[in-house]
Amino acid sequence: AIPARIAGEGDGEDRARRMLDRLGLADRADHYPAELSGGEQQRVAIARAVARDPALVLADEPTGNLDPGTGAAVFDLLLSIQAESSFGLVVATHSGRLARGCSRTLRLRNGSLEEITSLEITRFFDGNPDPEPRTGSS
Repeated sequence: AIPARIAGEGDGEDRARRMLDRLGLADRADHYPAELSGGEQQRVAIARAVARDPALVLADEPTGNLDPGTGAAVFDLLLSIQAESSFGLVVATHSGRLARGCSRTLRLRNGSLEEITSLEITRFFDGNPDPEPRTGSS
């Protein structure tokens, strides 16, 4: 709610509480970060990122510190909120599961972005990250 207050938006606290409720954290709203689990902290980060109806959210490893089950639930929740709110979502990840959950997947290679297919996602994340021979000195 603090960014909304700074911007002079009067309903910031209401929006923040509604988002915490949406993320299943309404009963944890008055807790300090150290009193929250990793999954709860990640959901608070999502709430903070989307509470002011952004046009774009940049998510760097949004589930990187979570166990696979919690990570999957948090990512599914983020995608659900994104679909409802229609903001752009850019996710940087090393997770094949997250990459496969995105509508478009790009990889940064040699300083350029290139789109990759589902099969390439599987190769990239699940075993053979660079199937093409490298050029130049090693």
